[in-house]
Amino acid sequence: MSELKKLPRHVAIIMDGNGRWAKAHALAVAQGHRRGTETLRAIIRESSDIGIEALSLYAFSTENWKRSAAEVNALMSLLLEYFTGEIDELDENNVRIRILGDKDGLPGPQRDALIAAERRTAENTGLKLNIAINYGARDEILRAAKALARRAKDGTLDPDSLTAADFENELYTRGLPDVDLLIRTSGEMRLSNFLLYQCAYAEMTFPTVLWPDFSLDDYHAALRAFGARDRRFGGRNG
Repeated sequence: MSELKKLPRHVAIIMDGNGRWAKAHALAVAQGHRRGTETLRAIIRESSDIGIEALSLYAFSTENWKRSAAEVNALMSLLLEYFTGEIDELDENNVRIRILGDKDGLPGPQRDALIAAERRTAENTGLKLNIAINYGARDEILRAAKALARRAKDGTLDPDSLTAADFENELYTRGLPDVDLLIRTSGEMRLSNFLLYQCAYAEMTFPTVLWPDFSLDDYHAALRAFGARDRRFGGRNG
């Protein structure tokens, strides 16, 4: 898109509103999630086409296990269906997949599919597609702190020399740029335990549209709004 002149390197999206969309259309919640995967495909393709470096998507949080068994099962089935059905196209388009979260806590078929997708696309050099599954930012930060504590205990790390880079290398997002733009659909204005460390200086936008209805026009509007913002990172311009 020619009007998208100042793109963020790293976009993060909280894909919110599938359940409300389903209710509004008198459908089962699972149908809302299924419709949301169509939006997901379009946003991934567009991000790749316009040159976004990294796209991080909140698919399933550590708190989502509290939902009904029927909804969790539907989400797990969709997850497996997505990765088995889309991996060829993603790989052909040079997309590199990284899973953010505890894969070991997932059912076996889903865990195996995610690991296979990461391995298959590991050498790809295009869009870095990060999908947060069984993810919680507080858990991620605690996990990193424990890893550093073990290194200090083993004598392989001097706590006094610890740097931000040391800490960031223990996060799921190691090697990725910080989030520049966070989008949360459905109008809710909270982070919901998503990439808390990485969003320290993120610009944020909260479109009221529900995720299944989030269009490329909506995405472009969020990207244009980002491009118009004056990012100062705590300093002053002028």
